[in-house]
Amino acid sequence: MTPPPASLVHGRASKYLDRNFNRLAMKILPGEFYATAQDEVIVTVLGSCVAACIMDPIAMVGGMNHFMLPTKPGERDKDVFFAARYGAAAMEFLINDLMHLGAQRDRLVAKAFGGGKVMRGMTTDVGNQNVEFVRQFLRNEDIPLWSEDMGGPHPRKVYFFPHTGQVLVKRMERTHNETVLNRELSYIQEVSRSSSGGDVELFT
Repeated sequence: MTPPPASLVHGRASKYLDRNFNRLAMKILPGEFYATAQDEVIVTVLGSCVAACIMDPIAMVGGMNHFMLPTKPGERDKDVFFAARYGAAAMEFLINDLMHLGAQRDRLVAKAFGGGKVMRGMTTDVGNQNVEFVRQFLRNEDIPLWSEDMGGPHPRKVYFFPHTGQVLVKRMERTHNETVLNRELSYIQEVSRSSSGGDVELFT
């Protein structure tokens, strides 16, 4: 019998040695997700986006996604790298990868972060839509939400340790993080252009 892989990554996520924690770290960007059975850390930076950290604490398997919008209107995108920009697909893909690594569906638990109202001039509160989506998804799937830090005006940097379930969250000052905001604005514009009949209105 072939043993399960140690980790599964989708997107351009990059691994590096985090000297603060003295372990390998995987940094994920919007539209990416990563699942692992290794003792490492998963890192992301969130503005309006939401990241769900899902784990099986018995198998010590966990992962994180990073999505920009709850769902794609109309037909579902068949390409995993584009579909994962949306919460509905990002959650399903991550759960499937965790189970492929040895997690059991009935033991999964979650923590959720992000969904800040950080982009000035938005006529739609994308962050709040993402927050409501992830809470409802987890309720529908009977996955307990152990903890969350969502909403508010701050971008966040999140460190998730899948082996222990520990999460460290650093709230970042908006004025010092224009890079985060510009990246998300560019990303949501790209997503909206690729979605026909979308309900996200950007700027008036």
